[in-house]
Amino acid sequence: MLVGPGISVGADEKRVPVSRAEVSLSFAPLVKSAAPAVVNIYTRRVVRARRISPLFNDPFFRRFFGNQFAPGSRQNQRVQNSLGSGVIVSADGLIVTNHHVIDKADEITVVLTDRREFEAEVVTRDEGTDLAVLRIKAEDEKLPFLELRDSDTLEVGDLVLAIGNPFGVGQTVTSGIVSALARTARGVSDYGFFIQTDAAINPGNSGGALIALDGGLVGINTAIYSRGGGSNGIGFAIPSNMVATVIGSAVSGGRVVRPWLGARGQTIDSDLARSLGLSRPSGVLVNSVYPAGPSARAGLEVGDVVVSINGKEIADANTMKFRVATLSVGGSAEFSVMRRGQRVNISMPLHAAPEIPLRDLSLIGGTSPYAGAEVANLSPALAEEISFDTDASGVVVMRIKRGSPADRIGLEPGDILLRLNGGEIDSVASLRQVITREYATWRIEIVRGGRTLQLIIKG
Repeated sequence: MLVGPGISVGADEKRVPVSRAEVSLSFAPLVKSAAPAVVNIYTRRVVRARRISPLFNDPFFRRFFGNQFAPGSRQNQRVQNSLGSGVIVSADGLIVTNHHVIDKADEITVVLTDRREFEAEVVTRDEGTDLAVLRIKAEDEKLPFLELRDSDTLEVGDLVLAIGNPFGVGQTVTSGIVSALARTARGVSDYGFFIQTDAAINPGNSGGALIALDGGLVGINTAIYSRGGGSNGIGFAIPSNMVATVIGSAVSGGRVVRPWLGARGQTIDSDLARSLGLSRPSGVLVNSVYPAGPSARAGLEVGDVVVSINGKEIADANTMKFRVATLSVGGSAEFSVMRRGQRVNISMPLHAAPEIPLRDLSLIGGTSPYAGAEVANLSPALAEEISFDTDASGVVVMRIKRGSPADRIGLEPGDILLRLNGGEIDSVASLRQVITREYATWRIEIVRGGRTLQLIIKG
C-alpha cells in the first residue's frame, strides 16, 4: 500500500526472534535485492591556483621580468577527485545522493554494481537539506531501484542496513538498529531532524542507502560523529520523507520550493512549560507573526503553542521546521495549537516565500568602505535561499570582492547592514544614497550571526 508519491508502508508486524533458527536467518536475500540500486559516485574537479613568489610584485623585479610573473599571469591546475554513494530511485535513472558529494564537481561519473559507468547530470541541488538528484541515461533499460518507505513508521530498535562505498573499497553492507529519531547533527544541513543508527557508516558512505528489512529506503546516509574519521557507531541519515520532497521537486521542474509560514517560534523548555501551565515541555511557542503572511491570515497568534501538524506531534522547533519542509506548496496543513489553555485547530495555507521587496542585487562601487560589496534587499524568498531566518529584513551582503575596501574593513557575506552614522539602512536604494556623502568618520553597524557589531573607520 502507498501513503504518498513513491512511499510504501513497512512490515505489518514487528517482533523479536523466538528461536535459534530465526536468530540465524540471513540478510543475504534482502541485500541481493537492494544492493544493485546503490551506486558509486566519482567526481572530478579542476582547481586552479596561483603560485607566484611575492618577490615578483616588487618594482625592481618587474623592471627586469616585466609582467610575465604578475598575479593572474600563470595558474597551476590540479585535479581533485572524490567519491561517494547514491541510490537509484526510479527505473529511468533518477539517483539521490548528498549535495556535498557532488558540490562544485566538473564531472560526475556513476558506477553501477555491474561496473558499468555513466556520466551523470545534476537535476536538482538542495544545499539546505544536503541532497541532490542526478540522472543517468541507460537507453531503454529499466534500472533496479529502491522505493521510499514512510520514515515516520520507523521506531527506535528497528533493524536497518547501510549500503555504500566506504573509503572507496567497493560496495559494502553493514547492519545495525535505529538508535534514535529526530536527532540534531550540527553543521550537516539546515534541518536538524535525522535518523541515528549504529550501522557502520564511514567516509564514502555519504549518499548511500539506509534500508529497512522490507527493502524500503528509509534514509540517505549523510554524516557520522567521529573523532578520528572512522565509524564510532553514531551515524546520521536524512529521513526518506524529506528525500521524497526533493525527488518530487526534481520530477516537477528541478527547483525545490518549500512552504513559508511567516511565523517564528522557540522550543518549549521546562521553565516556559511551567509559566504557560503546560503539563510537559513540548511544542513551539510562537513569538512573532509576519504581517499579512500565511500564519497571520490563518489566525495564528503570538503566544500560541504549536503542538501538532497534520496529527504529527511537534516536540521542538527542529521538528516543526522539518514537518513544514516536507509539505507541498499549494495545499494546506492542519495545525493544532494551545491558546490560553484551550486546544485550537487552524487550517494553514501553504504558500511559497514571497520576494518582497525585490532583491535589487547591486555591486557597490566608488571609494566608500562599502565598495566591493555585492548587496541585496532581504525578502522571505532570498532569506530561505541563503538559509537565513525567513523573517529577517534589511540589506544583506551577498559577496565581497577580494582586496576591496569592503574586504579590508572586514565585511563578510551574510552580514546585514543596519545603520551608517546612526541612519538606518533599510534598502539597497537607501544605501546607495547615504554612501554618496563624505564622512570624516564612518560608523557602520551590522548584524553578524545574531550579534550587532560596530565598525569605526576614519575617512
